Amino acid sequence: IAGEMAAGKFTKDTLVPISVNAWRMGGSKMYVREGTQVPVGDLLQGIIVQSGNDATVAMAEYIAGTEDAFAQLMNQRAQQLGMTNSHFVNATGWPAEGHLTTARDLATLFRATIHDYPENYRLYSEKYFEYNGIKQPNRNLLLWRDSTVDGGKTGHTEDAGYCLVVSAVRENMRLVGVVMGTGSVEARARETQKLLAYGFRFYETARMYKAGDVLQADAPVWFGKADKVNLTVAEDVYLTLPRGAQKDLKATVLVDDAIEAPLSPTRPVGRLQVEQGGKVVLTVPLVPDREVAEAGWFARLWDHLVLFLTSLFS
Repeated sequence: IAGEMAAGKFTKDTLVPISVNAWRMGGSKMYVREGTQVPVGDLLQGIIVQSGNDATVAMAEYIAGTEDAFAQLMNQRAQQLGMTNSHFVNATGWPAEGHLTTARDLATLFRATIHDYPENYRLYSEKYFEYNGIKQPNRNLLLWRDSTVDGGKTGHTEDAGYCLVVSAVRENMRLVGVVMGTGSVEARARETQKLLAYGFRFYETARMYKAGDVLQADAPVWFGKADKVNLTVAEDVYLTLPRGAQKDLKATVLVDDAIEAPLSPTRPVGRLQVEQGGKVVLTVPLVPDREVAEAGWFARLWDHLVLFLTSLFS
């Protein structure tokens, strides 16, 4: 939903019609009324603060026409984020065959929410939301118990138990915690507190590179008005690892086989790969430090010839 809104397809003031399907949805509800129109902003608060299944179905139908079609959009987005062990068949998380996810995938999703949509993420810290004269509390108990927790999302089904995804910031380090399968509202809050306490005690976050740091100088450029370019990271690069483990990291710069103009600082032409103990723990795109326009036809022809001859002898 946040991605569609960021793309300009609607705003928080856009009115969404409430269908009978949305109104009839069971489970936790925002209590929207069939036949009314509700602003997107209110529905977002109903979804995030109140876990409103009715609000969720209304938004799904507005964006994709049907909830089934919206679930397919969810699966596409999950693939883009690298959520390799998730599959969605509805928008609400209502129990259904083939509808599944994992703690790691939920952490990946929540991290993307925090990073990509900070304005929407602020809604996750709201303790109450009132709609239609009904004031409901956020079911995330840690918003009352831990001042470092600035957002989270609860969930519950008979099969999954009581689940919670939260994020907290202490001493400039942000952690995301996920618990699933607990037996009660109190248990999920308690176990999440334990998880956060463990993470902040035994892990640390360090900035490996600053935005603009050059990781590969004078990378060759083909078909451009410049024949070389520096490769940089577009934003600060942070990594969270067990305390003391940073000394064991190995960073490798991997550049595309042929960097071809035109180039833009927004188009990756390589990646930084960080390993620990032979396992890749971080991958970051590398981008040119400046634009490079395409060269004239003769220079491009010459580069084609050089590349051809190089391929023959490589």
